[in-house]
Amino acid sequence: MSPKRGERVPPPRRPKGWELRFATSDAVKGWEELCRNAAAQTWDAWTILSERPVTPMNRARQHQLKGQLGTRSVQGVSMPQWQYEVTSSGRIWYCVDEENMVVWLTMASTSHPKATE
Repeated sequence: MSPKRGERVPPPRRPKGWELRFATSDAVKGWEELCRNAAAQTWDAWTILSERPVTPMNRARQHQLKGQLGTRSVQGVSMPQWQYEVTSSGRIWYCVDEENMVVWLTMASTSHPKATE
């Protein structure tokens, strides 16, 4: 997905940091929704995921998903899948490619995902 004229400029990758990429088109739509509805919290989420996607400081807000949701295939590679709580109902699900230091956003939503209920 290449940016087009008039689109928002994504932050660059942090030196020695993690790069965030979209794994699904639903994650793209959900991310934009989160940015519109909870900009400050989404910025905090981006910062945390680009600095420490698998070393949470707050396990209530950031943790690996359990059961069938605990892993997911992204580009043919099985990876652990995590959740970050952006707001009381907004969530980001992401997979971690430690070898390439890439965080793949698999789902982003302003509402609580039904799959975890």
